[in-house]
Amino acid sequence: METDRETVVATVQRVMDGDYADDEEASRLMAALGRALGCTGGYVSDLIFWPEGPEPTADEVVDQALAYRPTAL
Repeated sequence: METDRETVVATVQRVMDGDYADDEEASRLMAALGRALGCTGGYVSDLIFWPEGPEPTADEVVDQALAYRPTAL
């Protein structure tokens, strides 16, 4: 199932607002975001909770995650 950008941005905003019941739900949301954006949930989490520079908007988090390219080892 494909996820449209609006839904992904809304989910990122939900996480940024702390709008989840517990850590388990937050983990599920982060994993879903990772799948939807094609990167690890940990990367998305870093963009949200530990950004480099000023706190990004939900749109900026999505843009940065979509630009993610893993490093080949």
